[in-house]
Amino acid sequence: MGSLRLYLKLLVFLPSLMNLALAHTHVIGEQPLSKIHIRRTSLALHDNASIEAHPKLLGSKGEDTAWVSVDIRSPHPSSDDWVGVFSPAKFDSSDCYSASDTKDQQPYICSAPIKYQYANYSNSAYNKTGKASLKLQLINQRADFSFALFSGGLSNPKLVAVSTYISFANPKAPLYPRLALGKSWDEMTVTWTSGYNIDEAVPFVEWASHGNPKTQSPAGTLTFTRNSMCGAPARTVGWRDPGLIHTSFLRGLWPNTEYTYRVGHHFSDGSIIWGKNYTFKSPPYPGQDSLQRVIVFGDMGKAERDGSNEYSNYQPGSLNTTDQLIKDLKNIDIVFHIGDIVYSNGYISQWDQFTSQVEPITSTVPYMIASGNHERDWPNTGSFYDGTDSGGECGVLAETMFYVPAENRAKFWYSADYGMFHFCIADTEHDWREGTEQYKFIDKCLASADRQKQPWLIFAAHRVLGYSSDYYYGLEGSFEEPMGRESLQKLWQKYKVDMAFFGHVHNYERTCPIYQNQCVNSETSHYSGVMNGTIHVVVGGGGSHLSKFSQVNTSWSLYKDYDYGFVKLTAFNHSSLLFEYKKSSNGKVYDSFTISRDYRDVLACVHDGCEPTTLAS
Repeated sequence: MGSLRLYLKLLVFLPSLMNLALAHTHVIGEQPLSKIHIRRTSLALHDNASIEAHPKLLGSKGEDTAWVSVDIRSPHPSSDDWVGVFSPAKFDSSDCYSASDTKDQQPYICSAPIKYQYANYSNSAYNKTGKASLKLQLINQRADFSFALFSGGLSNPKLVAVSTYISFANPKAPLYPRLALGKSWDEMTVTWTSGYNIDEAVPFVEWASHGNPKTQSPAGTLTFTRNSMCGAPARTVGWRDPGLIHTSFLRGLWPNTEYTYRVGHHFSDGSIIWGKNYTFKSPPYPGQDSLQRVIVFGDMGKAERDGSNEYSNYQPGSLNTTDQLIKDLKNIDIVFHIGDIVYSNGYISQWDQFTSQVEPITSTVPYMIASGNHERDWPNTGSFYDGTDSGGECGVLAETMFYVPAENRAKFWYSADYGMFHFCIADTEHDWREGTEQYKFIDKCLASADRQKQPWLIFAAHRVLGYSSDYYYGLEGSFEEPMGRESLQKLWQKYKVDMAFFGHVHNYERTCPIYQNQCVNSETSHYSGVMNGTIHVVVGGGGSHLSKFSQVNTSWSLYKDYDYGFVKLTAFNHSSLLFEYKKSSNGKVYDSFTISRDYRDVLACVHDGCEPTTLAS
């Protein structure tokens, strides 16, 4: 009977659920590479047209990023001429993949470029002279590169000229380490990407604290194939070999200790190829009383420092957020990026470019991610929403490229301890409602927090399962993801969750401490003593273009900001916490509050949050 009621309720909510999912899809915009109709390319090679890139050899001193000059000459220039960067360099029809209809005419090109730029980007006179030079930034992505000049715009590309190939000195080099917490407090994981399979070289990490002997820990190796993708473009024009993804577990760490490390690959002849040297600080012992600083944001994506049109206005705040975090890295202990990581949307090359962009952060502090719609959603693949936001990736990239301490990484929910913080990270792309597997996990995760030792209890997920004044949520009249908080709010209240963080909506908003749609505390900047509800924070302004607010003035909303930014939590001790919202443009604080609370305040009886029996009863 209960299952029948749940089914009927789902039928009632389903139209709203799908409309809202589609609304947010339109808000987020179009992946720029998807605008290129690459399979329509026709040949228009011209003897008097040319495109050349230099230098020919990149990274000769071990660099993994390089700037190249691209010189263009065209006898018939036009404002819609553009340059595509292809990697691997050979991009003719020999590697074409037909997802369905074998009767389709074989296209000349069936692989999207990894980025593109209009020919007149840096020289407006190109339309008259037919001459231009572009400066483009490349990263080491395990293959060579070529550059192609097209006329006809993005919708009807005509191939005019192709460059010779250029490459990095060691395309297979181990790169872009990503730290993450392990399943135990004294464990750190290191994940990186290379071109070396285990039959060629054995991956490992060499690490040590100051003055101690070096330890070598082996690494496991994962990858995936085109057949692992669930649909186009990930399975077709967006496919690119992801390389080999290695993860090592550094165990038995001493708390609050600085370690140096480097990744390596050991060849059968005894030689070793090394990555760069890095340092990290090991996590504190759970409950340890010390200064602990946490960053939270969602929906950042990636951008191009060369200004290439490939990401123009798609994630305009991405680099600002990245750069502010790098600038303040010495004052950050751990980062939570709660969904919509890259916005690759099925264009696999973009994951390498994102890991390169955030490498100064991920190589130094644990970088914990959550699953969003742009990582997971694809029809008939088990995601709660039947949208196409992942571009056919259906979670495979996120589950493989980054490590999270989940029991099953395909079910992207997990708990994490960092000193005085206990985090419960949910996966909004799988069903979270009462009676589901994930609901049981959330219940268990929140219940496992020892509030005497870990007073700061944090819930985080991608879609807004709490409260948001987003325009589309306002149209629905729910100010939440449909069915979002109905099942979970009693858990937040029962376990006295301090804060719940969400992304998906690309702005910033903070609520009062709230329960059942009612503010339960009139304070706005300092909270002390018993806290009768949970503060809900939307922090989806990491970089993707912004979401407007509803015109309805919700009584529970204390602060709104239509801008890019992130949150920083600073725990000074077991009783004092500082919350700061900082803008990505300048790193300055625009919203803040403090909490002062003792353990007895957490134990206090609140509505729907009392222990079943007390001495009084």
